[in-house]
Amino acid sequence: MSTSTTASVSTHILDTSVGRPAQGVAVQLSARPGREADWQALGGSATDADGRCKDLPALPEGTTHVRLDFEVEPYFLKKQADAQQDAPANRDSGATGVFFPEVAITFAVNPGEHYHVPLLLNPFGYSVYRGS
Repeated sequence: MSTSTTASVSTHILDTSVGRPAQGVAVQLSARPGREADWQALGGSATDADGRCKDLPALPEGTTHVRLDFEVEPYFLKKQADAQQDAPANRDSGATGVFFPEVAITFAVNPGEHYHVPLLLNPFGYSVYRGS
């Protein structure tokens, strides 16, 4: 049993369209001490080569809700540009942009518990879950 008075959060991103970690995605962490409280931006990080954010800020004491904001548009735009450069003959029908430019995940936390929240991502959908 943990004796910590704050919760902790970690995340990683898997690009399910290629079966690999999503590197270089900016992730912002916010928290609030109750449903009616204002969000407090705590800072952020970016995913490493394994798709993990290893240096997200600590949560303040009294945190009851957490929000992770994933900026996925730059990741997909870079991926599209790399694909067109590598194989211009295999371009799709000219579609540009990103269907989900941002992903915001909000969840409740309890003091002393760790919350690992992975993001499974592809160009036209995403899924999250509480991991371990």
